[in-house]
Amino acid sequence: MARRRGRQRRSQGDGGNRKSGMDRIGEDVLQNILGRLPALSFASAACVCRSWNSVCNRVLNGPKLSSALSLNDSLEVAVTEVVDKVLSEPLRPHFAIACISPLFCLNLAHELITGKLGSRIPVVTYESKGIIGRDAVTNKFEEVQWYIEDQEDPGTQVGSLFQNVISGILLTVGYLPGLKVDAVPLLQTTKDLDSRVPLVDKFVMDIKEYTTSISGCTPPVGIIMFGDPAINMTSILEKMDYAMPLDTFIVGDECCRFRYRCQGDFGHTTQTGTRSSVAVALLFLRDRNKSHGIGDIEFHFALSTGLSPLGPKFKAATVRERRKESLTWLTARREQSHVILDGQTMLDDINDELTQHLADGIEYPVLYIGVTKRRKYSVGLEKVKWMTSLTFHEITGGDEEYLFVYGNDIKTGDSFRIYYSDPRFALSTCANIRENFSHMKQDWDRGSLHGTTRADTNGVKKEAFGGFVFSCCGRGEGFFGCLGTDSSPLHGNFPEIPIAGTFCSGEIGRSSSRLYIGEAEEQGPAAQCCLHGYSTVYLLMTYTPAQPQH
Repeated sequence: MARRRGRQRRSQGDGGNRKSGMDRIGEDVLQNILGRLPALSFASAACVCRSWNSVCNRVLNGPKLSSALSLNDSLEVAVTEVVDKVLSEPLRPHFAIACISPLFCLNLAHELITGKLGSRIPVVTYESKGIIGRDAVTNKFEEVQWYIEDQEDPGTQVGSLFQNVISGILLTVGYLPGLKVDAVPLLQTTKDLDSRVPLVDKFVMDIKEYTTSISGCTPPVGIIMFGDPAINMTSILEKMDYAMPLDTFIVGDECCRFRYRCQGDFGHTTQTGTRSSVAVALLFLRDRNKSHGIGDIEFHFALSTGLSPLGPKFKAATVRERRKESLTWLTARREQSHVILDGQTMLDDINDELTQHLADGIEYPVLYIGVTKRRKYSVGLEKVKWMTSLTFHEITGGDEEYLFVYGNDIKTGDSFRIYYSDPRFALSTCANIRENFSHMKQDWDRGSLHGTTRADTNGVKKEAFGGFVFSCCGRGEGFFGCLGTDSSPLHGNFPEIPIAGTFCSGEIGRSSSRLYIGEAEEQGPAAQCCLHGYSTVYLLMTYTPAQPQH
């Protein structure tokens, strides 16, 4: 008995002075082991003790984007495949975005994804017209579009340009040290549903207040927006463009059914008895409590436009709005002319111009008017200010009285030009952006950061770690005649990084970056454009590690 107690005392004494067996493992070996764990096991290991947590922090010493798609026609299987893939490596998710086929149940998809990812991160789940990314099973990079017709007609064919795929999901999870990410909803009261009046001022003020609580006086780094089909996003984006500095990028999908979960207390879920969410903003904010030794994350915006201008400039003469149908009927006159043109005359002139421009063959172009608007804006009790913007309205037809266009808020005297969807122009802007990204990558590979040399930065260099693509659903294989064009500026230059892409019903893109060529420049630098047509928006993310201290 005494001998046993002595052994126990010696054992207890040794435990106080000696490291455990796992602690005796070299930290390099432990880091190598922890770095091979899937995300859930990695998160558990980080909670074992302080030393393990410190090693886990070294494993995740920079940002990470993980993305995967599944084309399985079973929602449950597809969700399992993409979740298992994105969480197959060490990761501490800060946010998640799930893009699904309209044939999947949106509510169930959101429930399955949030259930697997836990309750501590913001999640947005939305429907799209297609997805771009790497397959979770085959690891093949895919561009997939689905064209799903009205199934009330039993004779309707359901199909896709890509191997008749009509189901799928793309899941993207991000870890962004030094940033905070959360979702803020744009709410609409029940009494305003018929008039489509959302609480835009409150939405903008919610964003500003939440930003102040996280970043102090620093504005949001950027916003990814998702808007419901029932709301007109143009006026909302114009208000946000007015309220946010140009350094804040805004990208996203204008028209999609969505569900979301947020961390912040904004008082409501996706839908309540008195209010519903008609849009949601995923905010990327600088953390003013950023830990020492964390480097800098940057977002690089680019826009490949696919609309070419046609003919002279016009001024709206007579304007009639039909708000319930979200249509506008108008007449116009050419600038420097007093002759009023009806809709049919304008269409005839457009067809004559197209015949000359498209002699070698673009079939069935989609027509728009690009309207330059100068309007007053304010948020809350702020002083009213003027702002110039460029908005696109698709031409839906015309008669011997009016030209018919989609959307509202066109006024007499507004200047506009005709635009048409042009795959040749889109292809050239894609090529230009791919070349620009290539030059940027070469600078980073040489260690040139903001004009400095590798020696000046102690060997620290900028590296790309992920990217987003928001492309018009009118582009893709049907527009270019081949797959891969829309993703080529990113995938062609950075084939090793995760790329998460979607085909949209309205691509949102706004930034101070000049890394694009297109319609906004056509109207002059004062006309900012937020919502585009036949375009692709690129958002490349890079990380520059903190320079070592001496």
